Order: sequence, then structure tokens, then C-alpha cells
Amino acid sequence: MKKVFLAVALVITSFGFAQEKISEGVITTKQTMSSTDEQMNMQLAMMGEVVTTTYFKANKSRSEMSSPMAGSTITVVDGDAGKMLVMLDNPMMGKKYSVNDIKLEEDELKDVAVTATDETKVVLGYTCKKYDVVMKKQGVEVKMAMYVTDKLSAKSQQTSSLGGKVAGFPLYSEMKMNQMGAEIVVKMEASEIKKETVEDAKFNMTPLEGYELAQAPGK
Repeated sequence: MKKVFLAVALVITSFGFAQEKISEGVITTKQTMSSTDEQMNMQLAMMGEVVTTTYFKANKSRSEMSSPMAGSTITVVDGDAGKMLVMLDNPMMGKKYSVNDIKLEEDELKDVAVTATDETKVVLGYTCKKYDVVMKKQGVEVKMAMYVTDKLSAKSQQTSSLGGKVAGFPLYSEMKMNQMGAEIVVKMEASEIKKETVEDAKFNMTPLEGYELAQAPGK
């Protein structure tokens, strides 16, 4: 009986700690992709589970993602400056970077619809609010269910691209899109959150050596 009470006490304690607001630390998320098309699903399965590490401090964040097939991507978001640096090291394209404004233009916001819901989901002890998102990217409609917490100050590339319509960091999301008649589902879930000191150098907005400026579409 004492062991039962101890287990319950540990669960309650860990839950209470998880609800603490954190302004500096590291978040690890895992992403998987699948499809209704069998052949495409086999190709997506080859990518395996994609792990992203996000370092955050105050109003800045840096996400590092690596995949054997897609290469590596580093995204630095500076909320104070309203800028986002993306560095892509792709086997086909090479090393490219772009710097974009976080704030979307009015014509871009027309293609983004966000609906806040009353649904919640607990991820790693954090109660996350669900947002339904529908947007169009290059003519493709993307639907996303996003579960967000306001207890982490980390900036997310996902929420930054929504024009300020979602505040907080997503700890779970499920995105659906249609490609060549097949539905593709992308699921992301946080697997670890650590409160720790992060060096300022992580959020440097200067592109790393060897990266070239990516050309805008149509140029």
C-alpha cells in the first residue's frame, strides 16, 4: 500500500513541476510521416522517426533537425527582431539559407484560418489547448490539429508562420495534406523537456560559413 501511495505522490509531484513556466531550456520532439498510399507509405517509412532539438531562451529559439534522406535543417527565430533564419543542408540542393519576417503580409494571412477549440491534451504533464488550422501552401490545402502550451517561452516555426494567431509552443500536432491523390499525415510529439541554461551563441542570426542565399521562387 505504501508503494501505491508513493507512486501516486510521484505522479502528482511531476505533474506539478511540469506546469511550471519555463523561459530557458531544451525541448526534444519526434516526428513521423505516413500515407494512405501503400507505395508512398513505404518511401515515407524509410525516413524513420525524425528528431528535432529546440533550444530556447526568453523570446528566441533554435531548432535543429536531421534526416538521412532530407539532410539537416537549422531554424533560428528571434521574436524581438521579428526574424527567422532557416539553414538547409540538403543532398540535392546543397547548403542554402533564407532570412524571413515572422509577421505575415495581409494577403498571406488570407490563406490561414485558425480556430481555437475547448479541447485539451496533456503532453509530458503540460495541459495543451487545441487549435484547428487550415492553410494553403503553393496551392495545397494543409489541415493541422495543434496542441499548444503557454508555459514555455520557446518560439516555434509552426506557430511563427501563422501570423500571431496561435500563442505558445506546440507539444503535439497532426498535419494532413493531399499529394498526388494520396493523403499524407505528419505527426509530431514532444518526448522531453529540460529546464537548463542555454548559451546566447545558439541564437546567432548570422548564417553559418558555407551556406549560400536561397533564391526566391520565380527568380
